[in-house]
Amino acid sequence: MSNTLIIVESPSKAKTISKFVSSDYSVIASKGHIRDLPKNRLGISIENGHFEPNYEISKTHSSIVKELKSLSKGAKVLLATDEDREGEAIAYHLANILGGDVLSYDRIVFHEITKDAILNAIKHPRKIDLNSVNAQQARRMLDRIVGFKLSNLLSSKVASKLSAGRVQSAALRLIVLKEREIRNFVSIEYYELDTKFKQDLEVELIEYEGKKLAKTSLTDKALADEILKHIKSARFSVNEVNIKERKDSPKPPFMTSTLQQAASSKLGFSPKKTMMLAQTLYEGVQTHAGFMGAITYMRTDSLNLSEEAIKAAREQISKDYGKDYIPSKARHYETKNKGAQEAHEAIRVTNTAFTPAIAKEYLKPDEYKLYKLIYDRFLMTQMADARIENNTIYITSDKAKFKLSGRRVLFDGHLRLNDDASGDKILPALNKGDEMALQSAKIKTLHTEPPARYNEASLIKKLEELGIGRPSTYAPTTSLLIDRDYVNLEKKQLIPSEKGEKIIEFLEKYFEQIVDAKFTSTMEERLDEIATHGRDLDEVLNEFYEPFIAKIEDGKINIVSQKQVEKLGENCPDCGKDLLIREGRFGKFVACSGFPKCKYSRNLNETKSEAIEEKPKKEVVKLEVPCPKCGADLVQRFSKRGAFYGCSAYPKCKFISNYPPTGDKCGKCGGVLVLKELKKGNFIECLDCKDKVEAE
Repeated sequence: MSNTLIIVESPSKAKTISKFVSSDYSVIASKGHIRDLPKNRLGISIENGHFEPNYEISKTHSSIVKELKSLSKGAKVLLATDEDREGEAIAYHLANILGGDVLSYDRIVFHEITKDAILNAIKHPRKIDLNSVNAQQARRMLDRIVGFKLSNLLSSKVASKLSAGRVQSAALRLIVLKEREIRNFVSIEYYELDTKFKQDLEVELIEYEGKKLAKTSLTDKALADEILKHIKSARFSVNEVNIKERKDSPKPPFMTSTLQQAASSKLGFSPKKTMMLAQTLYEGVQTHAGFMGAITYMRTDSLNLSEEAIKAAREQISKDYGKDYIPSKARHYETKNKGAQEAHEAIRVTNTAFTPAIAKEYLKPDEYKLYKLIYDRFLMTQMADARIENNTIYITSDKAKFKLSGRRVLFDGHLRLNDDASGDKILPALNKGDEMALQSAKIKTLHTEPPARYNEASLIKKLEELGIGRPSTYAPTTSLLIDRDYVNLEKKQLIPSEKGEKIIEFLEKYFEQIVDAKFTSTMEERLDEIATHGRDLDEVLNEFYEPFIAKIEDGKINIVSQKQVEKLGENCPDCGKDLLIREGRFGKFVACSGFPKCKYSRNLNETKSEAIEEKPKKEVVKLEVPCPKCGADLVQRFSKRGAFYGCSAYPKCKFISNYPPTGDKCGKCGGVLVLKELKKGNFIECLDCKDKVEAE
């Protein structure tokens, strides 16, 4: 038996770490949270201002808990969960389950899963940080209180099975507000002078008769005609030539939000897909130097880079591009986010020798694309400034002034790795006083455009700006809104559904604080105070809970129900009571007013005779994928609700799923992956941890 037991969250992480340690160590995965608040009730005891979470071990984790307890007997235990607050809480729950004093357990943390990082972490263990644990528990209880209490009120007053959440509803409101702005937008017609001088030089009119003209400010057609008439008859010459050299510095390294934004704009990846790929790169992939984590931890709001990483980057730059590309001093970055955990690192590669050219031979196509994005951004942070020569020429008549802009890259510096860097625009050699002959001039009629809707990346950017949520919540929040049909994703734009707008209208009227960005941001700061300064958990929760629960109780009595019950005009064939048209998660349907005693229901477009007509039996279809539980044949069966997938060994094996299993296991928790083919897209989802990624 191993002398030391290392416990991590995921099997992939366990697999990678086990390659770096000797046979004296055994590495096992807890497969995420081993316990949590119960699913179907509040699960929090609140008495005399004290909040006590009532945790339960999930059924899916009962066997792993048994195994962990068995393996930990007589062994030294190292808790090696992720370095963020969520990971700290998982370590705390593991210590509670294994027994004994929580603070007696050793905790090891690392920013990257490489041999040196793991062995160094083992040499320098610490104890569980209870302040970070309390911050996570406070967040969990706060979100459960809001979600449970407010969702129940929403469902009783607006429509069944609606939900609200502290971060979710604030994000939804941003999308709804943007849609209102678009609906209320009134387009304005404006005019633009499309003017070219000799040598096909396109210029911009910036001034007329001493008045500056912004891009959309010329709205008077008569004035536009007057300017055009003047341009066609006036004499022009070069009034001023400005040549200035400027420095262009690289952007900071990636953190969670900026990685998701860049992957969306450059690679077309959804935030969910980006994080799934980043998780794989972090937990371990095959490289030219062996199996290892290729990037550092990907859930971070820090811009910090270790001295060792900076040194490695500078050496790689010197090797690949020469000493001219290394600045005299190394660059260090700090985040503007007050709550950022600066002890963590930004997202970077772990081995600069694993270049994109080499990585392409080892990684899957999408993994490679994301890895290259991270690699290039990291190296750019330590590359020299680009030197750019800006050339601005002003061409004037007695009334009009035009601007002509050009640029030339004198030294590319970090732009060497920037695919988006704009090229040179070389202007002809012109001197003050040179006459300029008009080549063409005409009026273009244009219209102002409404503001753009959010896409997933721009929403995450806005959430970050407003301080709503934290790195671990960005991608799940957008996915949740889409999954619950509160928001539709059309051509990558987030458009609120009727259901989503109803929720926000209700919350704005009765619970404005919940959807207020400032309130949500302030709550994040309070949670940060628990983690960084040890502020009392109960104090933070009570500040919110007492006024909130008073509003909930008042709402139960005084908020008039907005539910509209529409009678179908038929009697229930089972009990004779009125049939009603109700609205559920998947749209409208017919149900008996005697529910729950009478459970008669049917599709809205289905007639009474069709509903009672005996449906023909459908054959059982054998699948090529074996049962993920026992390995027997997996078959597709049919019920009155449609197709489902089950084990042919039933009732000995009771595996069942509404969606077809893919035959693969979840890289995060080892659970069963299924394919969901929905109107809003195809997804591969884990039945256990619910992690989801778009299907190719």
